[in-house]
Amino acid sequence: MPSFKGQYEHSIDAKGRVAFPAKLRKSLSPDAQERFTVVRGQEPCLYLYPEDEWQNVEKKLSQINNFTKKGRLAKRNFLRYAEDVSLDKQNRIALPSDLTEYADINGKAVFLGMGEYIEVWDPAKLEEADAALDDGAFEEIFEQVMGDEPETDVD
Repeated sequence: MPSFKGQYEHSIDAKGRVAFPAKLRKSLSPDAQERFTVVRGQEPCLYLYPEDEWQNVEKKLSQINNFTKKGRLAKRNFLRYAEDVSLDKQNRIALPSDLTEYADINGKAVFLGMGEYIEVWDPAKLEEADAALDDGAFEEIFEQVMGDEPETDVD
């Protein structure tokens, strides 16, 4: 199971290719075969799933009820923008232009390791997202998602 972590910034060439970070490449499972599925992120970024992890995503998607409007809507708007990409011989990845337009990625891309997948951001958009979250808010969110029980302050 991959464990992607860290932050890496690389320039994008005129053909939309960007060097895939070496440290992230070392975390790729051999089962991924240097192939990925890239989709629109929930925020203005892209999600890059190695092929073996994408299979787990597809299993979860297959469990969504197609007979409900919410199920169809969620699947449709997630999968309609999914594209398969591979590393080339120079370990670059070509980011699809329609997806880079969505994420407003232009000139540079920031790769963020997110455990089982990678987020790809425009540096300015990532800075905006980071600026919108102060340290106190982050601490509270982190405790909510990582803690077992809410902690109460003792005077």
